[in-house]
Amino acid sequence: MRICLFNWKDCAHPTAGGAETYTREVLTRWAAAGHQVTWFAGAVDGAPEQERREGVTVVRRGGKLGVYAAARAWYARHGAGRFDLLIDEVNTRPFGCASWAGGTPVVALVHQVAREIWSAEFPPPLSWAGRYLAEPLWLHSLRRTPVLTVSASSSDSLREYGIRDIWLVPEGISRRPRPAIPRQARPTVISVGRLAPVKQVDHAIEAFRRLRRDLPAAQLWIVGDGPQRERLERTAPEGVTFHGRVSDEVRDRLLAESHVLVATSLREGWALVVDEAAAMGVPTIGYDRPGLRDSVPAAGGVLVPPNPRALAATLARKLPGLVAEPAEQGWPGGAVSWDELADRFLATALQAAGLLGRESGTGHAASLEHVSGRQH
Repeated sequence: MRICLFNWKDCAHPTAGGAETYTREVLTRWAAAGHQVTWFAGAVDGAPEQERREGVTVVRRGGKLGVYAAARAWYARHGAGRFDLLIDEVNTRPFGCASWAGGTPVVALVHQVAREIWSAEFPPPLSWAGRYLAEPLWLHSLRRTPVLTVSASSSDSLREYGIRDIWLVPEGISRRPRPAIPRQARPTVISVGRLAPVKQVDHAIEAFRRLRRDLPAAQLWIVGDGPQRERLERTAPEGVTFHGRVSDEVRDRLLAESHVLVATSLREGWALVVDEAAAMGVPTIGYDRPGLRDSVPAAGGVLVPPNPRALAATLARKLPGLVAEPAEQGWPGGAVSWDELADRFLATALQAAGLLGRESGTGHAASLEHVSGRQH
């Protein structure tokens, strides 16, 4: 099949995150299976306008705001009639592919809605306009488009915007052996993610500050980079180490040396890092927030009320036991291998778009879940 996915970021973008990792893992497997795959994204300084990466043709046009008009213009000139399926991957704002696809089937992929993230990222009145005007208007445009999403939390949020044709697809994860290294001798808490307001890493630091009253030997590792790093470094107490943005291999090593992951985001689609930690034998204590309330229990972790006091109290109770008897490496519930995900995602997209009669990948029997309709 000939497939084109639209996302305003690709993995070359400096703010690429879990959604882009998910997309890359799926698209590269489709390309390896013989499909013709294109990823349209916004321009990135220093990156070519077009290149081939791991079998996927990556096209870059337009900036963060101009990418939407650039996508429509590029498709009219180069894409019309040349694809069998379009995927509108929504990172807050849809591309509106269904309005200009010219009859080519379209499905949307929504990892999460923004909602309260607007208030974390923007001051009023811009945050109010985004949350109560722009986002409802943008998501309203998807009400006639099949929407794929990764968690029950995101499905519930989408229904609140009037979207009914919703299909669940799982998260994916790589099965990598845990590095053969011991845990830290000191009680070690780790936070992994972009240092941006939505991740609320300041909550993790405040919880750690409280934890040290009970466990003065504890340490907190913060893995990731972002606009809040300078402020967080300036205000962090003794015992906090900032590792910056690291490779997957270094991240796995740091996870393997830790005793517990903390997840403090305002909202997630799923939170891939929870699965990555579980695969290294590290449980998560996470906020009871959308997305996290799906991934954390599925990976054997614990949910807490979303405030530093509750997080610190739970860490103080759980961490000594985890130091004495560290968790074992496991396979997170709710996640599948990337190979299986690629097959299931394509089968679900084709079913949602009414194209399931065509070849759907490498042959796995897909388990398709149509949230708002019958079970397949």
